[in-house]
Order: sequence, then structure tokens, then C-alpha cells
Amino acid sequence: MLVKDITILNSVGLHARPAAKFVQTAARFPCEIKVCNSTKESAFVNAKSILSVLSLGIDQGHSITIHAHGEKELEAMEALEKLIAENFGE
Repeated sequence: MLVKDITILNSVGLHARPAAKFVQTAARFPCEIKVCNSTKESAFVNAKSILSVLSLGIDQGHSITIHAHGEKELEAMEALEKLIAENFGE
């Protein structure tokens, strides 16, 4: 299992369009991917579910923790890190 803590710098956090891009990226991989809002100490949710990701209330400056486990976990984690680093293409 891979674990990564990342701070969200996007001005709108992980809402609407950025959340959709995050979920779409996670869904491309066969491994299990979970995410939590570390800042709010939330429970982990399925990173492939838009409603679950939106329910975390991730705002700019919040830290998230991503767990990836299974086939292509490294590729999945790298893709999500890149998406966040590139500010969700915005």
C-alpha cells in the first residue's frame, strides 16, 4: 500500500471541477484508492466516488491523505500527485 500526504493549493479546494478530475483520474486505475481530509481528521472514503470526495469538504490549504493499494498503485499515485501539482489543469 502506498500512502501520500498532499496539501491542496487550488483556490477552490477539491470542489466541483477539480473533484471531478480527481475522481476521473482515480477511476482509470484498477487498484483501491481512498482519500481523507487530514486537516479535518475525516474518515477515508472511496476516491472513485464524486459524492464521497465532495463530502470531505476539502478547501484550499487543507491536507489530504491518499491510500492506493493493489494493481498499478504506483501509477495511480503518480497520476493523482501530478494532477494536484498541476493545479487540476486550471
